[in-house]
Parts: sequence; C-alpha cells; structure tokens
Amino acid sequence: MAITENADLVGRLLDVMEHDILPLTDRGVAEGNKVFGAALLRKTDRTLVMAETNRETENPLWHGEVHLLKCFYETPVSKQESTRDMMFMSTHEPCTMCMSAIAWAGFDNFFYFFSHQDSRDSFSIPHDLKMLKEVFGLEPGGYNHDNAFWRGRGIFDLIATLPDDQAAPLLDQAHRIRARYAELSNAYQSTKDDNTIPLN
Repeated sequence: MAITENADLVGRLLDVMEHDILPLTDRGVAEGNKVFGAALLRKTDRTLVMAETNRETENPLWHGEVHLLKCFYETPVSKQESTRDMMFMSTHEPCTMCMSAIAWAGFDNFFYFFSHQDSRDSFSIPHDLKMLKEVFGLEPGGYNHDNAFWRGRGIFDLIATLPDDQAAPLLDQAHRIRARYAELSNAYQSTKDDNTIPLN
C-alpha cells in the first residue's frame, strides 16, 4: 500500500511525535535515557498502533526504534496485523542498527524528524554518523534512502515540498517540538555521566 506524502500525513506524524512519543520520552530522560523515540501507525487511517521511547539504561540495544519493535512483538497485535500495512515514525534518523531492525521487521518505510546531523550537532550524540563512517565508510546522508527494503523520508524534506500556506502551520508545530526536545536534551546531557549507557 503506497503512502501519500502530503500535508495531512506530515501533520499526523507531528501530532504523534508531540502527543504520544514526547510524554514517554520525558519520563525516559528523567530515568537517564536518551531522547530518541518511535511509533507505529496504520497506513489505512493513520491510527496509532504503539509509541515507545529509548530504554538504553535497561539494555544498550533498546534504542527508541528497537525498543518499540520489542514491545510490539510482545503484544497480540503483532500476530494480527502486518508491518507492511504500517508506517514507522522515528523522532531521529535511525542509526544503522535501527535501520536494519526496521528492514528485518518487514517495514517498507520510515519517517524521521531530526537528522543524523541534528543528533550530532544539536544533541551532542555523534554515534550515528561515526558508525556510518567508521564501520561502513559512508559520509553523512550516504546511505540509500530508497532501497529494496524501505523508503526513508525526513519530515522537513516533506514540508519543503508543500505550498507555503500548508507548510507554515506545520513549521510552527515543528519549531514547538524542537524547543521541547532541546529542553530534554539539556536534561539528558546534564546527567548522562551518571548512567550506564556505553555510548552516551
């Protein structure tokens, strides 16, 4: 099932990020976890299947995306609905592990708000870009956003394709979301030396 990339889609993704993922991330950061989160939505009506956040203080593999998949496969809905019929929303451009997990789980898409460069420059978490460079020899943005497994799309790239009258309210909401994540990032950075996350 094709996903129509338009203002309504972007608005729904931003709403899920602001109202479903952010409250979970707020609590997660208070417990020492990073600011990354993710959600699953049905392609048909864009209803929320599940939202989750980073839980690396429990397990360093529980990035927001991977922890979401763990929780999803622990519920009955994973036996009743196909991942091919869902959209994958990530607050931050997925790292190489999470991209692979998305592919292994059978999703044909993902959408993200913050880029790898944002993770490095705005959040002081450079590991995504370092992994791409050190392990795979790739420069920022060097992976294939369209490949045999999925299409990866940045929300700001989608907004840039919209007419100004449609883009303006979405950018207002996006700026509000950015401001809240900046606060959470400051909170995480102020306590990260006290947690047990290997790559903090």
